[in-house]
Amino acid sequence: MATPSDVSDASALPHAPAAADPVMKPPGAHGAPRAPGPDLPPIVPRRRYGLWLSAAAALFVSAMALVSVVRNDAFQWELVGQYFTTSAVLDGLLLTLWLTGTVMVLGFLLGTLLAVMRLSDNPVLRTLSWGFVWIFRSTPLLVQLLFWFNIGALYPTLGLGIPYGPEFFSVKTVNLLGPTLTAVIGLTLHESAYAAEVVRGGILSVDPGQTEAAQALGLSKRRTLRRIVVPQAMRSIVPTAGNMLIGTLKGTSIVSVLAVHDLLYSVQLVYNQNYQVIPLLMVATLWYIAVTTVLSAGQYHVERYYARGSTRGLPPTPLQRLRGQLTSLRAHFDDWT
Repeated sequence: MATPSDVSDASALPHAPAAADPVMKPPGAHGAPRAPGPDLPPIVPRRRYGLWLSAAAALFVSAMALVSVVRNDAFQWELVGQYFTTSAVLDGLLLTLWLTGTVMVLGFLLGTLLAVMRLSDNPVLRTLSWGFVWIFRSTPLLVQLLFWFNIGALYPTLGLGIPYGPEFFSVKTVNLLGPTLTAVIGLTLHESAYAAEVVRGGILSVDPGQTEAAQALGLSKRRTLRRIVVPQAMRSIVPTAGNMLIGTLKGTSIVSVLAVHDLLYSVQLVYNQNYQVIPLLMVATLWYIAVTTVLSAGQYHVERYYARGSTRGLPPTPLQRLRGQLTSLRAHFDDWT
């Protein structure tokens, strides 16, 4: 038991330093360093002179190239503006857009079917799908288009009837397959072979545990594929599909060899009459650039939509990214001054 003397003796002992003592106060919460005060030197970011010099050199070279194109009289920009919105060019542009949309829709529908066949448990379906993709990816697109254009030499007539029996009706291939339909068939079959591999790769990129969890919940294979696998596979499918869409837009120019009145063929008809080759080619180039820009913007927003849930926050839009870069440049400029 403590005695009164012990208590008086304990009061004479030196006290521990108080928590409020500024000398013994920890640097900060959880041991973090204290904020710079008037007695500490300011923190200055590292100046990246090489980064700014390389950016200035790249901008200078780009400006010189742009000025050389704009001020070059050989491009004849007044003729480019004159023919840019003519009816012949706009009709060719509409046909190009129609071909692109039709081929992409039909190609991905057939490609999705081929991808499901390739992933099925049926060895016959897997072999047929593999053979289709192998043949159409191994043959150049121009060869395929020329083959379908001359299909009448192999099958002069197409009919429907009973094998080795009566024929219900028949039609001549020359009258059935015109240049535009031939272009749609050739481009669709070529596109579906690549779309099948894109869809198959997207499906395989999904974690197998997702399918196992869906099966544990009692979901059917069709519903699992539609509600679980495909939405997650779209994150891998959309970027490649966007590139294929832009490639198809530009690839439709090859149908000009079949006398299909697309954008390039319409431009060729005009400069074969007035011999203004460079201005008319620039008209086609500017239209391709404009449409590709619109498609690229759409691809970005589709990718941003399917990126939900994969990251903590959605990727910034181009406007938000530009605003952040301007804020960063302003901060660097303030530090510089």
